[in-house]
Amino acid sequence: MNKVKELAKMIDHSILHPTMTDEDLRRECEVAKKYDVASVCVKPYAVKQAVELLKGCDVLVGCVIGFPAGNSAIEVKVFESETACNDGAVEIDMVINIGKALQGDWDYIETEIGAVTQKCHENGAIVKVIFETDYVTKEADIVKLCQICTKVGADYVKTSSGYGFVKQPNGDYNYQGATIPVLELMKNSIGPKVKLKAAGGVRNLDQLLAVRAAGCSRSGATATSAMIDEAKKRWPPSDSPEGEGFESAINERNSQ
Repeated sequence: MNKVKELAKMIDHSILHPTMTDEDLRRECEVAKKYDVASVCVKPYAVKQAVELLKGCDVLVGCVIGFPAGNSAIEVKVFESETACNDGAVEIDMVINIGKALQGDWDYIETEIGAVTQKCHENGAIVKVIFETDYVTKEADIVKLCQICTKVGADYVKTSSGYGFVKQPNGDYNYQGATIPVLELMKNSIGPKVKLKAAGGVRNLDQLLAVRAAGCSRSGATATSAMIDEAKKRWPPSDSPEGEGFESAINERNSQ
C-alpha cells in the first residue's frame, strides 16, 4: 500500500462539533471520501445520513456513544449502540463512566464496557473505548482500564473524546488529548488483540507520525486535509514509490 494511503487509513475523520449542521456533515463526508480515510466518526443522529453520503466508497461509518461526558446509564449506552448499528454504523466509540473510573468502581466499568462490547459484536461492529485521559490521569487507573478492555474483548482503547476540557487556574478550559507517554503506557498495558487509537491534539502530520510510532492503528482528526496534503508533498509517489522516506520518518520518531 502506498505510504500516504497508509496514513490516510489511520484516520477516523471527526465530525462531532456540537454546532455542525447537515451541510457541514455533507462537506466533511466529501473530505473523508477525497482522502479515502478509514472512517468518519459522527453523532448518533447523523449515522443514516453518513451511510448514504458515503455509499459506494470504502470509508466506514463510526458513531460516538455516551458522548462526550460518558454519563448515560449502561442500558442507554447499549441501546444507543444497537440503534447506531441498526442505522449502519460499523464502528462504535464509547465514553466510559469517568466518575466510576475515578472512584475505582471497576465492577461497574467492566459491566459497562462488556455490555456495550457484546452488543456491538452481536451487530457486527467494533468498539473503541474512550478513557478521557485528561480526567483519568493516574497510571494505575489507565492500566486497569486497559486490562478490563482486554478482558471483555474490546477492539480498541482510545485516549480522549476531544472534549475533555479541564478548568485552568485562570478560569479558562483546555485539554491535551493524546500524549505520547499515555499512548505508550496504554500500548504496553493491552492484550495482543486490542488496538490503540489516539484522539485529541493530533493536528498536523508530525503529530500523526508520532502517534503511529507510539503504536496507534487509528487516530481521530479534524485536520485531515492538511495532514494528508502535507504527506503527499513530503513523499511524492514519483520520488519514493515505496514510501522509503515515510519509513525513515517513523524510525526517526521512534528514536526520539
